[in-house]
Amino acid sequence: MSVSSSVLYPYSIQLKNVTEVTMFILLGFTDDCELQVYLFLLFLAIYIFTLVGNLGLVFLVMVDSRLHNPMYYFLSVLSFLDACYSSVVTPKMLVNFLAENKAISFFGCAAQMLLFVTFGSTECFLLAAMAYDHYEAIYNPLLYSVNMSPRVYVTLITASYVAGLLHATLHTVATFRLPFCASNEIRHVFCDIPPLIALSCSDTYINQLLLFYVVGSVEVFTILIVLISYTFILVAILRIHSAEGRRKVFSTCGSHLTGVSIYHGTILFTYVRPSSSYASDHDMIVSVFYTIVIPMLNPIIYSLRNKDVKDAMKKLFERKWFVKVYF
Repeated sequence: MSVSSSVLYPYSIQLKNVTEVTMFILLGFTDDCELQVYLFLLFLAIYIFTLVGNLGLVFLVMVDSRLHNPMYYFLSVLSFLDACYSSVVTPKMLVNFLAENKAISFFGCAAQMLLFVTFGSTECFLLAAMAYDHYEAIYNPLLYSVNMSPRVYVTLITASYVAGLLHATLHTVATFRLPFCASNEIRHVFCDIPPLIALSCSDTYINQLLLFYVVGSVEVFTILIVLISYTFILVAILRIHSAEGRRKVFSTCGSHLTGVSIYHGTILFTYVRPSSSYASDHDMIVSVFYTIVIPMLNPIIYSLRNKDVKDAMKKLFERKWFVKVYF
């Protein structure tokens, strides 16, 4: 009696089905064509504002000599990160709003995940470095130029990028080593880790552990640095007798704390929680908030409450340099 090859080799057939997934479909928010047009216009406006705001801050720090100190170098790096962070996700999302084919290749999806996790993780470490910089500026103002020399702040910025890249590589490799055989449709606007894990037809327990504990460790480490730095800053504030001095410190630190709270709050909600269904619309909206909306808000948060940045902007427009260049 002959035996079917599918009985003798069931795992080989399963493996063949797994390896056939060469692209994913990003389903996005909705199938309503009219609503997609409105969403396209909304996110296009957000993206333009994000690029103009963040790259404008980078340019402002470059051209104004009064902003040539470590605090504003960190701010310019943060703005550049936000512009890159948004650019990894938004252009593809905008195209998908108007295109019938919403596919992204397997390697394109992996590249998108690697980049956005790199920029997102780097921002976590950079926000912690900025908290330490604020501590040095307020707690040890006389030694600030020594303690935050170019060697120190360049090392902190470089270490943030390296740590972000290593963290992203770990999750990207762990995610794309999984077999995807159930479906290739991602209920999301970009290749995020949780919805991709949900598509796998194998045991994802290790990936869930990595997501929970590794992201949790990064969050605990960076938030702890922020809390310790601001504890010392609070002690320094209590020593300041001048009301004007306290107001200036509060305006500088308040902006940073606002940015830290919003960013880390959404990261913790999305990734650091027990295993559950991540493929919900609610999680997608939260992911879009921290990858697209927060990069738009950061220039507002860090410029509106910062007197030095506002003075630099005023000085720049008073020069009317753009008129001179035009003529």
